[in-house]
Amino acid sequence: MARAKAVSRRQDLRRAKGTPRRPRRHDHAARPRCRPHPDLLDELKLAENTLVIFTSDNGPITAGGQDPEFFDSNGPLRDLKFTLYEGGIRVPFIARWPGRITRGGVSDLVSDFADMFPTFAELAGAAVPAGLDGVSIVPTLLGRPAAAQARRDHFYWEAAPQQAVRQGDWKAYRAAPGRPVELYHLGRDIGEAQDLAAAEPAITARLTALLSSARIDSPDFPLQAKRPDKTGAKR
Repeated sequence: MARAKAVSRRQDLRRAKGTPRRPRRHDHAARPRCRPHPDLLDELKLAENTLVIFTSDNGPITAGGQDPEFFDSNGPLRDLKFTLYEGGIRVPFIARWPGRITRGGVSDLVSDFADMFPTFAELAGAAVPAGLDGVSIVPTLLGRPAAAQARRDHFYWEAAPQQAVRQGDWKAYRAAPGRPVELYHLGRDIGEAQDLAAAEPAITARLTALLSSARIDSPDFPLQAKRPDKTGAKR
């Protein structure tokens, strides 16, 4: 108890003096000490009836004192959370289901969270509603032939005012409406270092069109925030 008070006191002094908080490197290192849930599922004999998925909704971040550089959290990927470059949106996806998913199996299937609803619906034996953006990835999870897996034509991301769309290995990125569209081939350039927009005008035009057709305007989620006029009203 005394040590906890002493630590708290040091933190208060640092805040009072304006001392920067050190990156929270220890937080990440400590988490593996927690007891893994799969071990508990094995003990309770529930593992063969339980699908466990480990993933994330975004890439690494610097907020809150995090230090992505310490663990090289995004590896060769460009940028971090809050951007639509690969470092902000490409994340791990690990699935465990003893007896159903092959241990150590690897897939190059591109997927996103829109695929989770139809996947879980199929596993539960429920009808998958029509008109969804996502597709079930059950065939891939269970190791069925590649032909059994439905493939999506493209993937679209939006974090206003940014937009990105991927079709096959080609990815277009636009920082904001009116800004130039950048084009990358992720199969050859996973770090998005070489902008091929000028070299591939036809592909750039096709993906630029998708940046418009893949979205629906919403007053609640405008692509570009309205600027206040001189009276203070938004326009």
